[in-house]
Amino acid sequence: MFRPYPIFIGLRYTAAKRSNHFISFISLTSMIGLTLGVAVLITVMSVMNGFDRELKERILGMVPHAVIKHYGNMEEWQSIDEAATKRPDIVAAAPFIKAQGMVTHGSGVRGILMNGILPEQEDEVSIISDHMVAGSIHDLQAGEFGIVIGNLLANYLRVDLGDKITIVLPEASITPAGVFPRLKRFTIKGIFKVGADLDSTLTLVHMEDAAKVLRLQNEVHGIRLKMIDLFKAPRIANEIAKELPTGYFSSDWTRTHGNLFQAIKMEKTMIGLLLMMIVAVAAFNIVSTLVMVVTDKKSDIAILRTMGASPGAIMTIFIMQGTFIGLIGNLLGTAAGILLSLNVSSIIKWVETVMGHQFLNADVYFISYLPSQLLWSDVFLVCGAGFAMSVLATIYPAWRASKVDPAEALRYE
Repeated sequence: MFRPYPIFIGLRYTAAKRSNHFISFISLTSMIGLTLGVAVLITVMSVMNGFDRELKERILGMVPHAVIKHYGNMEEWQSIDEAATKRPDIVAAAPFIKAQGMVTHGSGVRGILMNGILPEQEDEVSIISDHMVAGSIHDLQAGEFGIVIGNLLANYLRVDLGDKITIVLPEASITPAGVFPRLKRFTIKGIFKVGADLDSTLTLVHMEDAAKVLRLQNEVHGIRLKMIDLFKAPRIANEIAKELPTGYFSSDWTRTHGNLFQAIKMEKTMIGLLLMMIVAVAAFNIVSTLVMVVTDKKSDIAILRTMGASPGAIMTIFIMQGTFIGLIGNLLGTAAGILLSLNVSSIIKWVETVMGHQFLNADVYFISYLPSQLLWSDVFLVCGAGFAMSVLATIYPAWRASKVDPAEALRYE
């Protein structure tokens, strides 16, 4: 027998066959429950990380990380564009012209956001080119008045490549016949799909065409910035605005879409806490297991006490036994959770094939598959919390074992 002997006896108790099969069954169910709880928690957190990643890549790939604007229109925008791109923490910069209006075709009318862009610079700050389903943003040529729209808007208006739509801007034009809203016909040059609300509201035109429609003279409304680290966008954009003359200010994605990602983060936290309760229930099943083991082993405890074992040694024996059950359950659950997280997309796809039903329909949801992103920080957090709760669950039964009276336990032996 190796020393310290309490650890040796605790491990022997864990591995030994029991005359009371009910106790063995309870020990097994405690371990299985802990395994399932840890595995499910790791998998669910990985799936939520995957949805968070997809939203960031798709939505924040379309909207600017940060924007530099002026209280009026920006005239000397070329120098600001060049200065911004020279900063090591900025990937690219691109000017834009923005206007709100309506689009009409036939009997269909829909409110839109029109963005005037330079196609050659748009690829550097946006992922729009990666999500084109027809045509290309490079088909937008100055003077041709072409337009790129989202697939939801195209379906609503029932239009396709080559069709003409009318943009109505909320600015009046005074003519001899009276006051009329400003109208312009555009030809559809491309259709994109990013799987977000932008598919029904965002339209892209060449910046020179937007300037002509809005009657701007070599002016833009702002400069979009793409950062290396989007979480530093507020600080970097503010620094750039402070270096510019009076009248310039900055805005960033945390003001336009920050609430969405805060809601996702809170949802992940709350679901994680709720699922952690499942792990806690499984971990504290160890209490009932050890209480029954202590009752079954009272005579053994009494003999050990008469041989000189201290109460602390008795506690160590049963703490070791419960800890071993928790350790095995956590390790098995962690392994299962990692495997599920890495393969959940393939598993769901296989289930959809077998059942002949698609759970995430691309016409309803912004993605057609179940994303997953395994973060080792989540794995360590879940595994560590599960193991800690397993150890805590052993303290009360082990304390009761240390209080067994040898004379009382051996009276009827």
